[in-house]
Amino acid sequence: MSADADQKAVSVDKARFGITGLDDVIGGGLARNRLYLLEGNPGTGKTTIALGFLLEGARRGERGLYISLSETTDELHETARSHGWSLPDAVTIYELIPPESLLDPEQQQTLLYASDLELGEATRAVFEQVDAVKPARVVLDSLSEIRLLAGSSLRYRRQILALKHYFAKQNTTMLLLDDLTADALDKTVHSVAHAVIRLEELAPDYGAERRRLRVMKYRGQRFRGGYHDFNIATGGVEVFPRLIALEHKTTFTRDTVHSGIPELDALLGGGVETGSSTLLLGPAGAGKSLLTVQYVAAAAARGEKAAMFVFDEELGLLLERTKAMGFDLAGLRDQGLLTIEQVDAAELSPGEFAHLVRRQVDEAQAKTVVIDSLNGYRAAMLDEGALILHVHELLQYLNRQGATTFLTVAQHGLVGDMKSPVDITYLADTVVLLRYFEAVGKVRRAISVVKKRTGAHEDTIREYRITNTGLRVGEPLQGFQGVLRGTPEMIQRDGDTVLQGSDLS
Repeated sequence: MSADADQKAVSVDKARFGITGLDDVIGGGLARNRLYLLEGNPGTGKTTIALGFLLEGARRGERGLYISLSETTDELHETARSHGWSLPDAVTIYELIPPESLLDPEQQQTLLYASDLELGEATRAVFEQVDAVKPARVVLDSLSEIRLLAGSSLRYRRQILALKHYFAKQNTTMLLLDDLTADALDKTVHSVAHAVIRLEELAPDYGAERRRLRVMKYRGQRFRGGYHDFNIATGGVEVFPRLIALEHKTTFTRDTVHSGIPELDALLGGGVETGSSTLLLGPAGAGKSLLTVQYVAAAAARGEKAAMFVFDEELGLLLERTKAMGFDLAGLRDQGLLTIEQVDAAELSPGEFAHLVRRQVDEAQAKTVVIDSLNGYRAAMLDEGALILHVHELLQYLNRQGATTFLTVAQHGLVGDMKSPVDITYLADTVVLLRYFEAVGKVRRAISVVKKRTGAHEDTIREYRITNTGLRVGEPLQGFQGVLRGTPEMIQRDGDTVLQGSDLS
């Protein structure tokens, strides 16, 4: 049974993995005394998750048994040490190796198939070890060897069923690992297992590998469907459950947020609202990042916390150039009012990025969130078609938490027709357009609001300048038309062809 639902109210005692994100995805853990399948190609993290599963049982006073048909005991201990783990006495590793007679060509029998003897002896050895240890949790690594020993699909299925019934009588929760090296298309265990979790590794053309998991089935249990990103790092596996905005509804007072620049607030109809998102569209260098910094500084002045996620600009350069304009972002960071995180699109998965944002909002109580820019966020996506869905869920979540969000998108081109790499104007509550235009032999900048869901706004276009003291916004332009096209025409009024309403000198 598959459904995307929150499993906070799980009262049944379950065998937890001890991995917060993974336990959340599968509804609180594994139902006890059942057989489960964890599958994935080599290198996807099966052994790490399985060892963590046994360690979590040991922390809860449960004995664990790791039956290895592919890795040696030393290799498993080395894997544990790489994560800073020391396997306790409650976790037993049993290395199932073939008898010496089977390795000696002179003693190999010829009247019976070798697989008949090997599979029977292997199964008998496993049962004997279980009877001796009496574990509550068992890991069998891996099914590829069992499948090869069985020879036929029928015999393989019967062997898995025998294991399932045996371990159910032993009151043991069993986790089978499958590296998919023998027959990736064989779904025999899928029909037998109580639940199936699949791990995948994706290799982009550039950047680090990406890992994700999916629960393919779970009998009688609600779980989070779809793919969930995860990382393998020192200390184990970290899973980032897919963000579902509808699960995070909160109540808050919707107020007006001011920028600290009266003219900009007037253009926005008084300001932007808490719990809303603002998209800043414009060419490179138009001042999109500086506008977001203005709102961050205003939030700090109100005593509110803010978080900036910078994809494109080097953090040190951002701090230096904004400090020259009077914005001491480093000082705000030291005061605990601002968190700035440099995001590497080549290394970070979308799920992990959403987790970083949630941590700042849920734990650090950030009320202003800046994502600069969506171009970098797009680069982090292997599947660009999913970008809109990711942004939709993230903005809905932030809005429901009462956070004021600012996103920037760098459009292609400098003047004239502008094109965006991705169109999310329909997702944002407010859209602010920045433009270059040429007038009287100078390159100038114009700002306008083309959309605001939460209230009225000016339909004018204002000129603004970037100075050594920050942004300066002028009165509405009245002497030009065609400013947003980048090649305006002067309108002569009463013999005056000078740009009116732009006292920024």
